[in-house]
Amino acid sequence: MPTQSDTLRDSAVFNLSGAVVMVVDDSPFSLTLTTGVLSGFGVRPAYTVGSGVQAQSLLAEKPIDLLLIDTDMPDMDGFELVRWLRRSGPNPNAFTPVIMTASHIRRGRVAEARDCGANFVVTKPFSAAMLLERILWVARDARPFLEVGDYLGPDRRFVRPELYEGEERRADRLRNNMVEFA
Repeated sequence: MPTQSDTLRDSAVFNLSGAVVMVVDDSPFSLTLTTGVLSGFGVRPAYTVGSGVQAQSLLAEKPIDLLLIDTDMPDMDGFELVRWLRRSGPNPNAFTPVIMTASHIRRGRVAEARDCGANFVVTKPFSAAMLLERILWVARDARPFLEVGDYLGPDRRFVRPELYEGEERRADRLRNNMVEFA
């Protein structure tokens, strides 16, 4: 589990020019727009791929620092690609941050993106500022990867202790259970 010293300062400066980025989208127009936005941050995507199957073969061979994957593609949708990636065994890309992009996404599909192991979902059309914010968010993301049941990906829980001011009942339950088993 990362400690406070493992997390990046809010004032940390990022140089994205050396990042190896792959953009996966079946729409040539979306590929062009996304790579244009990324180039504005100094990122030149190493791979722009038009299908999940093509991405899968590259991900099995090439190390990638960041993935931007469209949710809806005809051969293999983005959810299936991320599930495969997270379960791809000793492949170092299994832990690569994934930002999913979607033109039309319902709340259930956002949950599906979370449950398949994606780090974040961005809806199209997105602004350059929004995409940069999400890229920096995943760069600072200190959540550990978990394997629980059929889920493998970043911890889906967010700790926000400042938002809850009531009594911590779960901790009390845990303490009581430990006493019973002791």
